[in-house]
Amino acid sequence: MSFRILSAEIVHETNTFNIHPTTIKSFQDRYLLDGDQAIATRGSKNTELAGLLDTGRDHGWDITHVISAAAGPGGVVTRDAFDRLTAPLIAASARDWDGVFLMLHGAMVTDFCEDGEGEILRRLRAVIDPDLPIAITLDPHANVTTAMCDLAQILVSFTTYPHVDIRSTGRKAAELLQRTMSGDISPRTLRAHRPMLEEANGGRTDQGPMIDRHALARAYESRKGIHAISINGGFPCADIAEVGPTVLVTCEGDMTAHLKIAEALAQDIWDRRYETLNSYYSCTDAATVAKAWNGDGGALVIADYADNPGSGAYGDATHLLGALIATKIEDACFGPLVDPKAAAFLNIQTIGAEVTLDIGGLTAPAFGGGPLHVTGKVKWIGDGRVVGSGPILGGLERNFGPTAVLEVGAVEILIVSIAHQMLDLRQFETFGIYPAKKSIVALKSMQHFRAAFTAVAERIIVCDCGALCTLNYAALGYKNVPHPTFPLD
Repeated sequence: MSFRILSAEIVHETNTFNIHPTTIKSFQDRYLLDGDQAIATRGSKNTELAGLLDTGRDHGWDITHVISAAAGPGGVVTRDAFDRLTAPLIAASARDWDGVFLMLHGAMVTDFCEDGEGEILRRLRAVIDPDLPIAITLDPHANVTTAMCDLAQILVSFTTYPHVDIRSTGRKAAELLQRTMSGDISPRTLRAHRPMLEEANGGRTDQGPMIDRHALARAYESRKGIHAISINGGFPCADIAEVGPTVLVTCEGDMTAHLKIAEALAQDIWDRRYETLNSYYSCTDAATVAKAWNGDGGALVIADYADNPGSGAYGDATHLLGALIATKIEDACFGPLVDPKAAAFLNIQTIGAEVTLDIGGLTAPAFGGGPLHVTGKVKWIGDGRVVGSGPILGGLERNFGPTAVLEVGAVEILIVSIAHQMLDLRQFETFGIYPAKKSIVALKSMQHFRAAFTAVAERIIVCDCGALCTLNYAALGYKNVPHPTFPLD
């Protein structure tokens, strides 16, 4: 029997402190594709869609994929964008289906509701049968709500951060959907939660306590009735009621016993809430380390953690860049610095020209520093399209928009128009900057950069510049998070 599957991808991680709303153009800037376009461009890469298609071929499914849309992390999604993105899914759902497969993030907030994914599911369930199987893939930085677990039977998150198992997660969720549609299993998903903004290390899986938790989860998955266990670190930059880490068990049978497993893993997250892996340098201290750096085995990589566009920061904070320039470090690169105005100005200059201008710091100078007045040499100008080659982006395209490289002192600065975090070496190399040949590599990212940049790094340090993703949560002014919530209380 050939099962008929409806699928859609609607992805956003919403930083509610970001003042810029996420509009339909925000999705167009990353990708907004109809089904055929999505399959052609994303259907063979490290994507959930590729995993779905793999499984569909194995089982002879008839898959109708209606939309793939994602915007860079940013402010709340507008009602107009949300309605336009969900419309193809809701329209198609009126037909007869055997199952639905959704690729979501799990931390979407709109300008009219806190739970974007829950709203997608509510609209879908209003049309389809209440028992029709729905499988969902999630980013482990999801703030998973009770509504999401009530409205979908199967929820499966990536198990790695950096996220290198996206395609295999798609396959896993799709296989569970196959078993559900064929009557082999009848799952539901249980949820355990702790009152925290996030897991102590943001869900990091390359080292630390998440390694042991995932090993336990995989062992538990061999037990009768347990089909998938997802451990979500949560997304702290969302001022919503259901923020924070969760453990999900997709299961059937002895629900009391299965819930105990979820609660035990969640309790371990709570009990180890002070076991942080990163030591966060100030910008001044990071620049001092860089000045003294003379490593022969590779670069010193400095992650500008708090200004990570991948978590909805603006990407234009200048405190770290200013400290590096002031310290007169040698043989360095920095990027990306998001400044469309500066990128546009530089793109009408000639290569080799010396220019003086302000860069960065325009959006919220109180968070990470105001504009820097610099004089430098134009080294590259043009279109910012990049095709990645690393473990996360391999073969996938990102677009920085109009882009330039400005050399100030001995620092090559990648200045871009569209915000993306740095997670692939090609995001520098495409523009003539070669991290493998640099002594100092400063980049805006929290954790994903490690998948590609560890190969060129002798040492990695992390800097909290005070930007929008600062660990100083008290500076952000939470209003909707319930109390008590750690570490606010």
